Amino acid sequence: MPNKTIYVAERDVELFQRAQELAGGNLSAAISKALQRYVEVEEGKDEGLQEITVRVGPGKGRRQRFLGVQLVDWTRSTKTRSEHYRVYRSRAGKYVIHLERSAEYVAAAGPDGNLTGWRRHLSADQSWGTTAATATLEVVDDLTTLREKVPAPLYDLVVAAVDQPVVEDLDI
Repeated sequence: MPNKTIYVAERDVELFQRAQELAGGNLSAAISKALQRYVEVEEGKDEGLQEITVRVGPGKGRRQRFLGVQLVDWTRSTKTRSEHYRVYRSRAGKYVIHLERSAEYVAAAGPDGNLTGWRRHLSADQSWGTTAATATLEVVDDLTTLREKVPAPLYDLVVAAVDQPVVEDLDI
């Protein structure tokens, strides 16, 4: 295996020590992993991509990150909730669907099964509440599969955006 000498500034010694600890004592593995991520992000930027971080799961959820370009940002709503779609094209050419659903208002009918008129607010036999907001991330391989996963108006916007180049070199 080839050897490489890395000179570390005095101010960065603690950083390298911490990286070595996190890598289980193998500083070379930590440096290689960091360089791999750096090269991936920089090459993606050259291709017109950006690093995208989204939240997934209930409430604030966990974060997921990938390289891609946003194609469409689309929202629809009902009287009880809204759905916010973002569709991306990933570095690998796949389509990424990020869907954020707001909390949903839920009302239960009274014993007669009806919620009508002003009396619905005065009945003691009713209940209401909200569900938690949630977000999902789904990756599909092609436009045919994407069509099955998103509303038709959103799909039409994605198809229109797909043909646009990510980076256009201008000779000006």
